[in-house]
Amino acid sequence: MPGLSRSRVKTLILNGLVSADGATIADPSAPVKPGCGYVLTLPAPRPIETEAQDIAIDILHEDASLIVLDKPAGLAVHPAPGSPDHTLVNALLAHCGDSLSGIGGALRPGIVHRLDKDTSGLLVVAKTDEAHHGLMHQFAARTVERRYRALVWGVPDPPAGRVEGAIARDRRNRKRMAVTGRGGKPAATRYRVEQQFAARASLLECRLESGRTHQIRVHMTHIGHPPVGDRLYGSGHRRKGALAEQVAAAKALGRQALHAHTLAFVHPEDGRWMEFKRDLPADMAMTVRCFAAADSAAV
Repeated sequence: MPGLSRSRVKTLILNGLVSADGATIADPSAPVKPGCGYVLTLPAPRPIETEAQDIAIDILHEDASLIVLDKPAGLAVHPAPGSPDHTLVNALLAHCGDSLSGIGGALRPGIVHRLDKDTSGLLVVAKTDEAHHGLMHQFAARTVERRYRALVWGVPDPPAGRVEGAIARDRRNRKRMAVTGRGGKPAATRYRVEQQFAARASLLECRLESGRTHQIRVHMTHIGHPPVGDRLYGSGHRRKGALAEQVAAAKALGRQALHAHTLAFVHPEDGRWMEFKRDLPADMAMTVRCFAAADSAAV
């Protein structure tokens, strides 16, 4: 059946919805027999309990298979204990309506990657099971291009490089992730300094080679350059001699200065190469200007 992933077919078999010559198949690993007639019963997608909510979202591209959007800072992707509603999923359910064909048997948007609640930038979301499976495969194969801009405390040395370190849950603070010597998931981030403000701060472009929770925030903090405004991973400015105006701008931002500005992938159904870019949002652009102005005034 077109549009069904292997995992979805396996679930259908385990639910007794696939038969061979009239006999229900119970084992997903049973070999296919030549000349045998197979019947797959596909149930109607079930609605999910999450409520559709009319929340404005900035859409760069939409077709029958997927949506590319610019997520604002402050909007969580999924409902969670701290954000039970008014999330991106709530917004997409309202926006997509009947155009969702069912992912994994449920009428829901297919979230294939995430951004932290207070990180802004580009996301792709699947509308069909086939698109969801195809995008997941590209993310697993690391062929999706994802680039971020991060305003961090201090200036990395060298100005361009690669940070590699397995990431796991921080044992001392379960809300944080950390680079760990064992038990973590392999992760690598490439960075390049685009602009620096004396030795106090710098604007980086970061490219993900993997996609772990809080990856850029963890890797930059690990090398001594946490994102400006990041309340979870440390203030950083105390060690970098930040100017009072820069500290005030970081507090006014009220979030980590991190924005996903480039997203590129192969369309999972028609094979087109698709590339999207989005400049810094107003709050982060203002923070960068404040850092530059304070730096110039101090010269």
